[in-house]
Amino acid sequence: MTSSLIPPARLLWLLCIAEVLSMAGFSAFPALQPELSALWQLSAAEAGWINGLFFAGYTLAVPFLVAFTDRSDPRRVMLVGLLLAVVGNLGFALMAQGFVSAAVFRFIAGAALAGTYMPGLVLLTDHVQGPLQSRSVAFYTSTFGVGSAGSFLVAGELGQLFPWPVAFAVSALLAAAGFVLVFGWLPSRPAERRPLVPVPLRRVLDFRPVLRNGNAMRYVLGYGLHCWELFTVRSWIVAFLDARAAAGAEALWRPTTVAMIVVLVGVPGSILGNELALRVGRVRAIVGVAIVTAALAALIGWSSAWPAVLLGGMLVLYKFMIMADSGALTAGAVGAAEPDRRGATMAVHSTIGFLGAFLGPVVFGLTLDSLGGAGEPFAWGIAFTALAAIGMLSPLVLLTLGRR
Repeated sequence: MTSSLIPPARLLWLLCIAEVLSMAGFSAFPALQPELSALWQLSAAEAGWINGLFFAGYTLAVPFLVAFTDRSDPRRVMLVGLLLAVVGNLGFALMAQGFVSAAVFRFIAGAALAGTYMPGLVLLTDHVQGPLQSRSVAFYTSTFGVGSAGSFLVAGELGQLFPWPVAFAVSALLAAAGFVLVFGWLPSRPAERRPLVPVPLRRVLDFRPVLRNGNAMRYVLGYGLHCWELFTVRSWIVAFLDARAAAGAEALWRPTTVAMIVVLVGVPGSILGNELALRVGRVRAIVGVAIVTAALAALIGWSSAWPAVLLGGMLVLYKFMIMADSGALTAGAVGAAEPDRRGATMAVHSTIGFLGAFLGPVVFGLTLDSLGGAGEPFAWGIAFTALAAIGMLSPLVLLTLGRR
């Protein structure tokens, strides 16, 4: 087992690599959604449910898995999450045959993410303190975008070369590689961070003090609205581009390639957005970013006749701006958390965030179906405009709630 005396930069890189490996199957269904929807005759609403149930698995698992990091070593929780990732992706490859089975294994894969992403953040903040913590948090949270983009690339390329189950099987193998990395190279919790007496289980799952922490909850609620918009876009971008191509619009590259580029460009957005927040203030930065993001969402929804280059540029800018407040919101919640309830705070943060991530893709799919389906440009316009309205609620929450 690796010593807990590890340079912060090395720890950060190892955690980021482990997270990217654990997320290999994250975007596999959205990347292959047009093919699987046609194969299984899924409606837009059913595809939205499969996307949403991934985040439902995360939402239901994260209060327990992340809160347990106040009681147990977050490294152990990460190992559990990686095992679930192997089960969820391999099960999808071998046994998914339609809406119900696909939803079950995506739910398991979502629960796996709950055991890796935020527990990894807790492990990071256990070892990195002081001025480096905020920047490390922003860098680590930006890795989520790398994992998502890499997943689009892996699934998209493998889906072109092999039958679709291969993409999910490879995702399971990469998650297994992440398990080996965490087990062999990541350190355990530092001795000074371990409780002298094991934290009672009832206290671990008591989230009332977190809910009473108004300074933390304003960031938590803002994060929930942020995730609604962020993960709706990630879930539907390939289907959006595919529907546009099916209508005869020009395309630069395959939809999965465009999605990978768009998501990857969002990665520096989280880091640079956090730097902006450090300079002008978190609330001011988050409010400004949310307003610009909402305007871009409303425009993109009506882009069916735009040239491909213009649409691609707008999507890149849109994704960059969505990510620009991600690190700032998470760093704000971490900074406002009570030190001995950091795990519980991150559990509430993730639960609210991924509740939004669950609802967003489902509502988006229902909106499309209610207005004529994915083949109707007007339906996409209304769905994206509604998404912009959700994004505008985030600055209202931050400005309305009291802060210290």
